[in-house]
Amino acid sequence: MAGSVENENVGGDRARAGHSPLAQNVFQALRTQISVGQLRPEQKLPSEHELAATYLVSRPIVREALRQLKDERLIYSRRGAGSFVVARPDLGADQPAVGFAPVETIADIQRCYEFRLTIEPDHAYWAALRWNGQALDEIAAALDLLRDATTAHLHREDADFAFHLAIAKATNNHYYVSSMTALKDHIYVGMKFHGNTIAKAQAGLENVFAEHRGIFEVIRARDSERARELMRRHLEGSRDRVFEGRLLDLSL
Repeated sequence: MAGSVENENVGGDRARAGHSPLAQNVFQALRTQISVGQLRPEQKLPSEHELAATYLVSRPIVREALRQLKDERLIYSRRGAGSFVVARPDLGADQPAVGFAPVETIADIQRCYEFRLTIEPDHAYWAALRWNGQALDEIAAALDLLRDATTAHLHREDADFAFHLAIAKATNNHYYVSSMTALKDHIYVGMKFHGNTIAKAQAGLENVFAEHRGIFEVIRARDSERARELMRRHLEGSRDRVFEGRLLDLSL
């Protein structure tokens, strides 16, 4: 391994012996989706294969995360049918889920960029300090998807999000991962607008890919301050391309 993920000896989830950091990340992400209502009571979870592809991990890692969710009585399995979210008796069916409000206006896209700018530069900073070989491979795999899309003159929101999520996972901080997962649909909206903007010219796609590659390279070099700086520049550039340099006045 090129590095090692930091050990944490605090109580709670991290104190459970035998749980790998990657499985813990998947567990926390799914638990957050259940807690905020993205996964509803009695809703079927994606298959192991789909979860492995979403979180860029192996199926044994997914199974370990699912076992943790079963241990906490958050999901249950039906033979031959898959895993389902447990209906919690303390929450009525009509009770609204706690979580981020959906994107409804162009102002919400700007707000999402503002929030991302408060957390994602730090994702890059901590990822540069803490990545191990498997975490770095996940970032590289997402970068490969972005490279293939760029070569095909396409922008892929799924590959773009996978890159940013893999960096959050490399921090070994499940709070970052949970935040990104809860924001997935919101981030996708901004990425869709951004993709439409840069897809008008191949040079735009190539420049944005170069930004992603630069972030990966400084993370790999463990240059944490530079990683933070490049991530901030990347997000600011994405925001400014979407809004053509004219941000909305969000004053009350």
